[in-house]
Amino acid sequence: MKKKAVVLFSGGLDSTTALCWAVSKGYDCLAVSFDYGQRHARENAAARAIARRLGVKLYEIKLAFPWFGGCSLVNKELKLPDVKISKIGGSGEIPSTYVPGRNLVFASVGFSLADAEGAEAVVLGPNVLDYSGYPDCRPEFYRALERAAAYGTRSGAGGKKIKLLTPLIKLSKAGIARLGVKLGAPLELTWSCYRGGRRPCGRCDSCKLRAKGFAEAGFADPAAGK
Repeated sequence: MKKKAVVLFSGGLDSTTALCWAVSKGYDCLAVSFDYGQRHARENAAARAIARRLGVKLYEIKLAFPWFGGCSLVNKELKLPDVKISKIGGSGEIPSTYVPGRNLVFASVGFSLADAEGAEAVVLGPNVLDYSGYPDCRPEFYRALERAAAYGTRSGAGGKKIKLLTPLIKLSKAGIARLGVKLGAPLELTWSCYRGGRRPCGRCDSCKLRAKGFAEAGFADPAAGK
């Protein structure tokens, strides 16, 4: 019987690479995407398209958080940050695009699905080299979360700990881009821009980090200008 994994999936570069990594490791994958009131629906549409391309079942979860009004990733009335690439994640300040506890909530949903389906692992795509400085992207957070889930799930109580896998955690954006290409991930379908719209804005943190990654990897972004 093939081993199962639940992959938290936004339809962006990182989570698509993480999904394809899990597939390459022999996992039968279940993907989960979230609508939590973000500024646009482009990433959710990308998640659907990529899941269809890969033949992966996608669960789409809608969540409502009335207290996210101070987050510019959710509140369209707030201005998205536009900072120099050299300063992204390096100031020690948490940017306005941080969504309070987002990865904690998402990972909890992932563990719930994994526990229900008898999956061996929950897979996420955070990294701590080229990122915006979010506290819920750090390795120690995921190590602690895996330990906690062992105490709070049926699988863990039965002696079958659900693994929390973060294969991209120590990769740069260039490393992630290279890995995605190596795995044959459909990167042309991915969406990373915080702003939404017809084309990536090129000014938000996510766009700048993605552009930096592909430039350093030495090849063109297959989704650029779409």
